[in-house]
Parts: sequence; C-alpha cells; structure tokens
Amino acid sequence: MWFILLAPALTIGLAFGHASSPPHYEHAWAPAGPGDFRGPCPMMNTLANHGFIQRDGRNMTRENVVKGLGEGLNFDPSLANVMFDQAIIANPEPNATFFTLDQLNVHNLLEHDASLSRSDAYFGNNHIFNQTVFEETKKYWQGGIIDINMLANSKVARQLTSKAFNPTYRFTLITEEFSLGEVVAPIIAFGDLNTLTVNRTLVEYFFENERLPTALGWSKKVDAIILDEVARLNEVLRNATKLTTSSDAGLSKRVLG
Repeated sequence: MWFILLAPALTIGLAFGHASSPPHYEHAWAPAGPGDFRGPCPMMNTLANHGFIQRDGRNMTRENVVKGLGEGLNFDPSLANVMFDQAIIANPEPNATFFTLDQLNVHNLLEHDASLSRSDAYFGNNHIFNQTVFEETKKYWQGGIIDINMLANSKVARQLTSKAFNPTYRFTLITEEFSLGEVVAPIIAFGDLNTLTVNRTLVEYFFENERLPTALGWSKKVDAIILDEVARLNEVLRNATKLTTSSDAGLSKRVLG
C-alpha cells in the first residue's frame, strides 16, 4: 500500500535500532532485526531497510518521513507532507504526531484487499511479501518493460481474484484511490514518467527484496517528484483499468461501405 500516502512510502536524526544498525554506511541495506516493525507497504519497508526512515519502524514523525522521502526518492516536500497526512491516521492516539510501520497493518484502514504482493487479511498474513500472489501479478507483465496497461491489467486481475475467493472482500471508492497510487508507484519511483514504462527487472528486485535497485543501476530522479505529476499518472492508470472501449475500438481501418 504505497503511494497514496500516494499511498505510502516513506533523519534530522535517524533512530537506528541496535539489532539492525547499518553494516557499512548510512544507507546500506539491512533487513529488519528482532523487534523491528515492518508493514504492508514495500516502499516503506524498503526505506526503513536503507535507513532513510527509522530502521526499527518506529517514530515516523513528519520531519522524519518528509526527509526520508526526499533523500531516498527525491519526493518534493509538498508531496511528502501529503503522504504523511494520509498515513498519520494509522495511529489511533488523539493528536498523534507519529506512526509506526506496524500500525499500517490494520486491515481496511490503509491496508486493503487485492494487493499486488500481499495476501488478503482473510487468508492470513496481510503484510509479509507473498510470492504466490506476486507470481499472479507478474503474469500480466509481458516482456522486459512494464507499461501502464500491464500494471492496470495486474491490478484488475488481483481485484477479480480477491472478489471471487475472499468472502470478506471489500474495495471501496476510497480504497480505489489508494490502489491507483500504489499500482502506478513503480513507474513513479523507478520508471520513465514520459513513456509511462519501467524496467521489469527493477520492479521485481524491489518487491522481492524490499531493497532499492541501486545494484542494478537505478538512481533516484534528478528532478523532484511533485504532486501534480503523481495525480496525472493516477488518472492515466484509472483510464487504463476501464474494461469498456470506444465504439470503434478494434475496427479495421478500411472504409466501411
């Protein structure tokens, strides 16, 4: 569920947990240690694994999240602040000023059914990467480059599977807005914002390892990612998920007499 927080993703002081201190340099990758929190959002987990946000998954304050999103992905502060505002509701305490990655696991708050890489809560664990679910998603990514239509097809397919087999399936209009941001996120983070494509290898590496694909040659974008750009991509994806077509779609180009 990353990117509508866009769905999520997220140190004037990084509070590193002792069990998962960075092995060589500040943003070296290290998996969660005992007692560290992780949630359903692969990007949030990834940023924690790299130390762009708290490695222990705690104390996600506005300052920490905005700084981490900027340093890790070059998100504009205005976009990062919107994402924090959407995530803070995960903390049930009145007037909360922080949240934890564990609090994001509450079903049907921000986390939801039909994830591209997680099982529905009805079937068990809703926040750990699920290879079987991800294999279903990948069936709709054809070739080495993923485009917006392939992402749309995988989103619709996961919803159909969930609706067919999960008797508690729930997917509201609000959930749809979250889902659009999450599904387009690989293009936003790792892809080309003009062609709306992304290298499949980068996306698979990210999902399966919860690790930024720097070892594969990726680097964060030079130009900051702004809210208007994210909104534009969300609308393109929304249109791509529609199952109806225009009346002349698929017709031969020959003149009909």
